[in-house]
Amino acid sequence: MILPATPDRRPKPDFAAIDFDQAPFIVIWEMTQACDLACVHCRAEAKPWRESGELSTEEAKKLLTQVREFGQPLMVLTGGDPLKRPDLFELIRFGDQLGLRMTLTPSGTKLMTRDVIQKMKDAGLARLAVSLDAATREEHDAFRKVTGSFDWTLAAVREARAIGLDVQINTTITRHNQSQVPAMAELMKAIDICLWSVFFLVPTGRGQKKDLVSARRHEEVFQLLYDLSKTMPYDIKTTSAQAYRRVVIQRRRMEGTAATRPMEAGGWASPTFLTERSQAAADASQGVARAAKGINDGNGFVFISHLGEVCPSGFLPVSGGNVRKRSLVDIYRNAELFRSLRDYSRIKGKCGYCDYREVCGGSRSRSYGLTGDIHASDPTCLYIPPKPAKPVDPAEEPELIED
Repeated sequence: MILPATPDRRPKPDFAAIDFDQAPFIVIWEMTQACDLACVHCRAEAKPWRESGELSTEEAKKLLTQVREFGQPLMVLTGGDPLKRPDLFELIRFGDQLGLRMTLTPSGTKLMTRDVIQKMKDAGLARLAVSLDAATREEHDAFRKVTGSFDWTLAAVREARAIGLDVQINTTITRHNQSQVPAMAELMKAIDICLWSVFFLVPTGRGQKKDLVSARRHEEVFQLLYDLSKTMPYDIKTTSAQAYRRVVIQRRRMEGTAATRPMEAGGWASPTFLTERSQAAADASQGVARAAKGINDGNGFVFISHLGEVCPSGFLPVSGGNVRKRSLVDIYRNAELFRSLRDYSRIKGKCGYCDYREVCGGSRSRSYGLTGDIHASDPTCLYIPPKPAKPVDPAEEPELIED
C-alpha cells in the first residue's frame, strides 16, 4: 500500500521573499565523496573510501547551525553517498530540530534498505532524491558502472512511498540517454514521484565535454519537457539549464497563458532553475519583466564540499573560502567570487545582453567548465537575442556545442 505524503512540518521557504544577496534558497553539503558506484559523469569523482579530512560530526553541526542563520533555506545532504557516514541519522535529526527542511540524495546501492529509509524518515527527513539515468536496467547500470543499481533505486523508491516519504528523481541528460526522455517520463509516472529534476551535464569531474548534448538538442529537450509538464502528474524542473526558463516564457507567450501555477521553486540536487510552475512566476504574455528570478550558481545557491570549501555549486569547483576558517554566511554574502556571480552586468557575450538575462543568466558552471571563465556566455544556448546598441567583442561570443 502506498501511503500519502506525510504533512510537511517544514514548509518550503518563500522563494519570492528571499534576497539572494543575503541568503540562498538552497544549501547543499557534500557529506563525503565515498560511494560504491562509479558513475560515468560523477562530479565528485567519487571513490569507495572516506577521506580523513571530511568535516567531523561537530563541525557538521556547526555548519548546519550557520545554515539556519540564513533563515530556513532548503538543506540538501549529498555526496558521494551520504549513507557512507555513520552520523547521517544524527545529522538529519539535528538539522530538523534546528528547523531546517532536510533532504537527502543517496546513491542507488544496496545500502538503501527499508530499515534505513524508515530511520531517515523518523529522524526528520522531508524528501528522498534518487537518480535514474535511463528507462532500462541495462542502460542505467552501464551509466552507473554497477550492476544492480537500477533495481536498488526502484526498490528504494517503493519503500519510501510505502511509508509516505516524498520522492524526487534526478536524471542527467547526456548524449547517451538524450533520446530516452519520453520513456523516462513514462517511468517517472509509473513510480509515483512528486518531482522529476532533469539535469544537463556540466563538464567537471568525470563529466566530459564529448558527452554534452548539443545546443540544438538542449533546445529540443526543453520543448519536450515543457510539453510533458502539462500532462504528467509530477512537477518537472531543470538543473544546470537556466535557458529552460526562457523557453517556458516563450511558450506561455505564444499560448497567451499566464505562468501562475506555483511549483517547486528550488529542488535539492545542484544549481536549480525555475520552470513553468515556478513560485511567483511571470505572466509571460506581459513579457519577462515580471518573471520570477532564477537561481544560479552563487546566486540563491551555495555548495559546501566534504572538506569545507564553499563553492557557488558542486559543478563550479571554485572556492570562496572554507567554513573551518570563515563563517558560511560571511562567505556567501561577502566573498568576491559570490558577489561577482550575483552581478549580472559582468556576464559577457550574448548572455550579457540577452533580454532574458535576469531570469536565466546562462549556466555559470557550464560556462566555466567549457571556457574557464565564470562570466562567459553559455555555449549550449541556441537563442539569439537582439543585438545591443553598443558593439560586442566577437571574442566574447560563445562557440556553440554542435551535434
